[in-house]
Amino acid sequence: MLEKAFERLTDEDKLLMHSDRGWHYQMKQYRHTLNKYGITQSMSRKGNCYDNAVIEKFLGIMKSEFLYLKSFESVEHFKQELEKYIDYYNHKRIKAKLKGMSPVQYRTHSQIAA
Repeated sequence: MLEKAFERLTDEDKLLMHSDRGWHYQMKQYRHTLNKYGITQSMSRKGNCYDNAVIEKFLGIMKSEFLYLKSFESVEHFKQELEKYIDYYNHKRIKAKLKGMSPVQYRTHSQIAA
């Protein structure tokens, strides 16, 4: 799968790959291959799952609200729809934990209050 992904990379692509600390992600050959293709590797800190919690939560919500509910004609169509979803998530989707505001509204409100 990784080799197929490398075939699609262009010189302009700047990739960051985040993973847990699974043994296969720590292998010298795997890290060398990522480096060869200019991919920056990011891993969870040892014994600390909290650095993954925010993205794991977002990805879970995004899958259930977006990915599993839609069909996509192409990768380009998926990218366009994903951009729309992320805009919706950040600007319009309200959360009880954020006092009924969207993430952007909450951050703006917090900055004004400070």
